[in-house]
Amino acid sequence: MQDDKQPSSISSVDNDNTKVLEEFKTPSRRNFLKAAAVGSAAAVAAPWIGNVQAQEGIRIRMQSSWQPGTTGYKIFEEWAANVAELTGGEVRIEPFPAGAVAGAFEVADAVRNGVIDGQNWFTVYWPGKMPAGVFLTAYPMGLSVPHQWDMMFGAYGGFGIAKDLYRKQGQELLGYVHHDLNLIHSKIPLRSFDDFKGIKLRMPGGIVAETFAAIGAQTTLLPGSEVYPALEKGTIDAADYTGAAVNYELGFWQVADYIIMGPPSTPCLHQAVDLMDIAVNRRTFERMSPQTQDLMHDLVAAYSREHYAAIQKANAEAWPKYREKGVEIIHLSEDDASRFRDAAIPLWFKWANKDPDAARLFKAHLDTMMDPAVALITEEDIKGYELNV
Repeated sequence: MQDDKQPSSISSVDNDNTKVLEEFKTPSRRNFLKAAAVGSAAAVAAPWIGNVQAQEGIRIRMQSSWQPGTTGYKIFEEWAANVAELTGGEVRIEPFPAGAVAGAFEVADAVRNGVIDGQNWFTVYWPGKMPAGVFLTAYPMGLSVPHQWDMMFGAYGGFGIAKDLYRKQGQELLGYVHHDLNLIHSKIPLRSFDDFKGIKLRMPGGIVAETFAAIGAQTTLLPGSEVYPALEKGTIDAADYTGAAVNYELGFWQVADYIIMGPPSTPCLHQAVDLMDIAVNRRTFERMSPQTQDLMHDLVAAYSREHYAAIQKANAEAWPKYREKGVEIIHLSEDDASRFRDAAIPLWFKWANKDPDAARLFKAHLDTMMDPAVALITEEDIKGYELNV
């Protein structure tokens, strides 16, 4: 084993890494992920790599929330296919699309109970399992761009708290995955805050649904696979779902003539950073060598960056297609956003005070939102509210 006092050096795995570094001259998704592996692999002695390759790999059956054929699922499949090589054969991920093994809202239970070994799901589904799950992903008028979430998880300690929460659920969080903002597709034009009153609206439950209910919408909870049929049949008037590219691929332009967004300052009022995760059953994680446990965190971080970039590229190509299909993009006003924030803030504290874990995690959010470099809220905005930390 490498001496801890000796600085890590790429020379110990020189032959393998030289080939990898040569490949970096041609950018690709595969090479992007390999870049994450080089730093970790450099700290591992060559004999360890040889031993791992001789062992039978750990198979991880991992279900995603992405529906098959979408841009999101294709990226997930590519990442999963590369993990075996990048871990020296120790870990093999067998990917499954949404609903293949467990229902949309039962994925975490399936991982905890060993029905599947890992998850790549939208963490907005956590509130049904634990109140603190509300603050593992975007909620109405909260942190509004990816780097603010990076600050919350990193500078303000949110990732450590999230790790604890997952372990209580029998899982090991390997990392969060940046995805996109969410859109509202509507069959009718919603041009102001008041137009949401009485609207039959699909939302993913929890604080998001409660905020829209507070402004008068009739919310319903549906898994992603049922959103399109519900819009098509007119069972609902409008629906929250993922971003521009994936929703175009799913054909939402065929069943909804309008996309409802926030003002330029806040393009998405309710789920501006719709995070996903990569997590595995704790028993599965503990079977990995310490080196591979560290490496898997690095690979998920690399996957998050590549996933986000690929989704944004696909979005850029999708927006003109909506316009060609005659879909109108409606932006609500700054006043609408302010009124929506007024409705959301009491619910922030309601959910945060449901249990100590939720309060602890929301405190990291508050600290980030009040950071001078973020400045989403002021002391005046939350005057009169208390957090039971």
